[in-house]
This record gives sequence, structure tokens and C-alpha cells, in this order.
Amino acid sequence: MPSAAPPRGTQLKKLLRQLGQQLRTRRKLLKISAVATAEAAGVSRMTLNRIESGSASVTMGAYLNVISVLGLELDLRDPKLRSPITVSQVPDKIRLADYPQLKKVAWQLKDSTEVTAEEALDLYERNWRHVDREKLSARERRLIEGLLAKLGRSGLLV
Repeated sequence: MPSAAPPRGTQLKKLLRQLGQQLRTRRKLLKISAVATAEAAGVSRMTLNRIESGSASVTMGAYLNVISVLGLELDLRDPKLRSPITVSQVPDKIRLADYPQLKKVAWQLKDSTEVTAEEALDLYERNWRHVDREKLSARERRLIEGLLAKLGRSGLLV
């Protein structure tokens, strides 16, 4: 039995609108045309437009096809386990020893014990394929989210 009621009405529309905006932003960041994205996802150009607008009438499968084509993954989280992080909470210097997956992808920085926020995000992005997502702690996930927020980004460029 679910612990909370599913989103309804205005809340659902807001969530879908945000998802659509994130997908459009990602597509434009990758410099992929709407036509090419729609074709690769197996949907019509009109359906892609509805997805990017956050339409609830589009099937979940179509959303997932677009998410996949844009090189993204859908990540389901328990909102009770995720504490919000503010930009001010992200340190200017990040200790590699505090974040195991970051330390793993920073193997070439033998003498470094700390990196800047920009360097940390760059390390995650360049080496994301080597990050064991199953072993990412909630704390390290929050760090990544905080780095994205601090550097004004909506998602990892992977």
C-alpha cells in the first residue's frame, strides 16, 4: 500500500511540465533537432512536442523512449529519504575521501585530496560510465545534485 497519495491535478501537471522542460533542455544541449529526436524515439513530432510540454495524455512508454534517446535514465526515489540540499551547503573544496565514487573516478589525481566544485562535477561527467550507481550513497547523490544546482545545471552532461 502506498505511503502517500499519488500526485493529483495541479501537482501532477507541474511535475510533467518540469519533466518536459528538462527533456527539451537536454535535447537542445545535445543540439539534436526535434525531428531527429522524435524519429529516434519512434514517436511523431507532435507527440514529442506534447512530451516537452508535459502532456498527461502521452503514454509512459513514449516518455521513456524520449528519455532513453536523450541518454538519460529515469530514477525513482523515495522522497522521504532525500533531504534537500541548498547551494550554500555545497563546499568550495570537496574532499575526495568523503565520496567513494568521486574518489574512484579521480584516480589520476594521485596527490590531490580535494577538488573544487567545478572539478568534481567535471570528474563525474567525464567518468560517469565508471561510477557504480548502485554504490552511490544518498550523501553522494545529494552532492551531485548540489553541484548541479551550484553550477546552474539541470542535469549531468553524460
